[in-house]
Amino acid sequence: MQVTGQQPLGFEEIVQAVRPRLHRYCARMAGSAIDGEDIVQDALVKAMEAFPRDGSIANPQAWLFRIAHNTALDFLRRRLRLEAVLAGQAEEDIADPEDAITRHQIASMGLRPFMKLSPAERSSVILMDVIGHSLGEIGEIMGLTIPAVKAALHRGRTRLKALGDFGDGDATPALTERELERLARYVDRFNARDFDAVRDMLAEDVRLDLVGRFVRRGKAGVSQYFGNYAGRSDWLFTVGFVEGRPAVLSHHPHDVARKPINFVLLEWDGDRISLIRDFYHARYAAEDASMKRAATTPPAPQE
Repeated sequence: MQVTGQQPLGFEEIVQAVRPRLHRYCARMAGSAIDGEDIVQDALVKAMEAFPRDGSIANPQAWLFRIAHNTALDFLRRRLRLEAVLAGQAEEDIADPEDAITRHQIASMGLRPFMKLSPAERSSVILMDVIGHSLGEIGEIMGLTIPAVKAALHRGRTRLKALGDFGDGDATPALTERELERLARYVDRFNARDFDAVRDMLAEDVRLDLVGRFVRRGKAGVSQYFGNYAGRSDWLFTVGFVEGRPAVLSHHPHDVARKPINFVLLEWDGDRISLIRDFYHARYAAEDASMKRAATTPPAPQE
């Protein structure tokens, strides 16, 4: 809420403060950290178009969450071909007891258990137990009465307690020989800081999405991006997977365990890179994503 006498926050300031929490919500709604970021970006485009010039929004964070909530539901309808997800929710006035231990367990769960809940149950639990909103704020975001929120919250918590967090449960996928060769070549040349060779791998119409910062198109504009990595020493790349997708994983060069802290997704047109999606400035996504190193990874460069 804005305080009398203070200037209202601008759109970018509001987004900067709330974006990691928006992603936590959207990633759990979608069951994917990558899809969650897609939803966040779509929601922020809608919010930017609707943001009043004078900043006159009483509760800008709740306003953003409502846009993100509706965008996530649209995403689920498209992906799962759901019918109206909030129709017919029972408005039971169920008193769900506060259980700090249960709330902590729910907040620390991975993404997949949430997919077992209905969208209304999922939204209520995530907004309350993961994000930390009040019943009133959740009702405002979801467009539901407080009794309906309580009912969805009770059902969602009950189901999650029964499900528990079974983790990803996936065996590490296998890369095809071609996928491994392309990714290994990119990683080898990147780790060797041979950025001219990396630039030679780009398609003429390549697109760069430096998540949370900017989007660039065309080989000439994207080529400048590699200079940012040339000036830093906090990264070393390996080949791996993010949510089962082939990816470039980044870890600190002095970490012998090579624990991934960030990732880059690549798309290819033949042997040329058509899309680079770099999450360096969106590390909140890596906190939620399931990341695994490939069974065969290129060796680290010799110093």
